[in-house]
Amino acid sequence: MNNSFLAIVNPAAGGGRGRKLLGPALERLRAGGLEIEVAETHAPREATRIAREAYAHGVRQFISVGGDGTSYEIVNGLYPEALRGGMPTLAFLPLGTGNSFLRDFSDRGVEHAIESLLAKRTRISDVMRLKHRAGVIHCINLLSMGFTADVAARRARQFSTWGEFGYFISIFLTLARFSRRPFPVRVDGRADLDQRRALFVTFNNSKYTGGTMLIAPNAQVDSGRIEYVRWGPIGRLGLILNLPKLYDGTHVKHPLAERKSIQLAEFDLSAPLDVMVDGEVFTLQCQELSVLPGALNVVA
Repeated sequence: MNNSFLAIVNPAAGGGRGRKLLGPALERLRAGGLEIEVAETHAPREATRIAREAYAHGVRQFISVGGDGTSYEIVNGLYPEALRGGMPTLAFLPLGTGNSFLRDFSDRGVEHAIESLLAKRTRISDVMRLKHRAGVIHCINLLSMGFTADVAARRARQFSTWGEFGYFISIFLTLARFSRRPFPVRVDGRADLDQRRALFVTFNNSKYTGGTMLIAPNAQVDSGRIEYVRWGPIGRLGLILNLPKLYDGTHVKHPLAERKSIQLAEFDLSAPLDVMVDGEVFTLQCQELSVLPGALNVVA
């Protein structure tokens, strides 16, 4: 790893808090010998364009300054081109609302991220590739359907500026429209299609979502596999009583929960639905989710 990075900054991250914290963080990094060029975003998906153009011009080291959404956009600017042009490195300055991916390595946020950059501490991470009816996207955190995605959709559409508190409000409002439905999926090429009703299904590269929700406690970012977590048709009262278990990872021990380590998921959805991908909410008709083993170098 050399000393030159492009920092792609979402100035609106964390309700604007990121802009205030960025200056001191960059000063520390530059004082430690790093050369950092800064590019700010001003519209949705602009980080994707900046990353794609920079990669095409030979940049291979990036810093995501913002939350999960910023790193999601950067990843989608790097892939699939990075599969042919050489592995990129992605570092983080977690100045946004949710920073789920980085939490797999530390709960110390910005301080840990700065220390990792100065120490040139890197590791390999897998990347997940989702094919859907309208195209292809890439992610490093998770793909989620059902209750968890419904909560994220409500938060994004109604409480996007409320921080972590917005997650809690969205959880309880989503409980009022409780839905348990099938998400037809076939894993690892098996003949049987799982059409059982579920509260949610998630496909995870890393452990956390929503900042602190330990949705996939067995996930490993460099395993070359996807951690599939499914929670069956638990009732509203049962979910309320078990809600804290989503934050300590013990929900996977519930009788209606199950987990598998897989490499491929094929979906048989009849129509598009709300999904959460690395903290971003989309309405997609998913077709296939696969893993790109060791495709990204992360500073963490």
